Amino acid sequence: MLTQAQDRPRDWIADAHAIAADIAPLAGQHDAEERFVADGFARLKAAGFFKALVPAHLGGGGAEFAEVFGAIRVLGAACGSTALAFSMHTHLVAAAAWRLAHQNAPTEGLLRRVAAEDLILVSSGGSDWLDSGGVAEKAEGGFRITARKPFSSGCEMGDLLMTSAVYDDPEAGPTVLHFGVPLGARGVSIEATWQVLGMRGTASNDIVLDGVFVPDAGIAGRRPKGKWHMLFHTISMIAFAAIYSAYMGVADGARRRALEIAGKRPADSDLVRLAGEMENAHLRAELAMREMIELATDGRPGPETTGRALACRTLLGEAAIATVERAMELAGGASFYRRNGLERAFRDIQGARFHPLREGPQLALSGRLALGLDIDG
Repeated sequence: MLTQAQDRPRDWIADAHAIAADIAPLAGQHDAEERFVADGFARLKAAGFFKALVPAHLGGGGAEFAEVFGAIRVLGAACGSTALAFSMHTHLVAAAAWRLAHQNAPTEGLLRRVAAEDLILVSSGGSDWLDSGGVAEKAEGGFRITARKPFSSGCEMGDLLMTSAVYDDPEAGPTVLHFGVPLGARGVSIEATWQVLGMRGTASNDIVLDGVFVPDAGIAGRRPKGKWHMLFHTISMIAFAAIYSAYMGVADGARRRALEIAGKRPADSDLVRLAGEMENAHLRAELAMREMIELATDGRPGPETTGRALACRTLLGEAAIATVERAMELAGGASFYRRNGLERAFRDIQGARFHPLREGPQLALSGRLALGLDIDG
């Protein structure tokens, strides 16, 4: 017979708060030393977060998207690097789970492996996007892949790189092949290139594939190079809600810290105005975040959903950056000291500028949708 504790659904947000409390004191050290947030990843793995979104009947945690995205946000307020690196694994599992449930896609094997082997997946999607990168050459029984995959967050503890490369198909033309590569496979190496402004603890180094063999059976999908495909509509609908939950968390943490500091000063008119500006920016980010999670949870992939999700990505990014900027002004000179955490938040939040689609291409996509034009035009 189940006890009351056993019968109660797991509170993923509460568990994230407990982990965040433990890793927060270490975040500054990881940043200063440009060292991967291995302790945060270890805590998340021990708590079952890497398999949280795998359906329960496949051995996972059976968590809802909103629960895990909310957990990423909690982590982001404590350590942006832990949250962002974890989000890169999370969006891959989320997309695989959604595709299995709604499209009967052949992702069950991957999901079972994530649960049974507690795999950490590494994404190269942001550096590839619609055009992909690298070369796939036909070989007996499969393909040889030569590529460099930058921005591979979490690769120092990763198990499986989920990536793609371009095959010059003699009949179909340039074709993007999607596949997974074990990070311990022959021809796979990591180059320590991650010396950057912010999110220094993500270890988003380059993964180099030097003639790596991928069997025909390992090709999970094919699509025309440079064209929107249903796979990318699904990714856009889900991935950015996970990724930008990390930036929302950074904004949350900066807001909270600024209010703590400002609360010790006389509340003159300038202080009050800055607090109000920060609150407006934070609310704008919050509203975009809610919309992104709603789309990931209840949306249906397609051009319109993609356009809305990516517009929210732009709006949230701008508002999160503005929140941190106002937080620094509100805290005043105290924000310039590293020990107060706002300087790190300012650097970390800049990463929100650089995920696809950046504002220019996003505006072009939204404009084409509004005018009824072909989005591949």
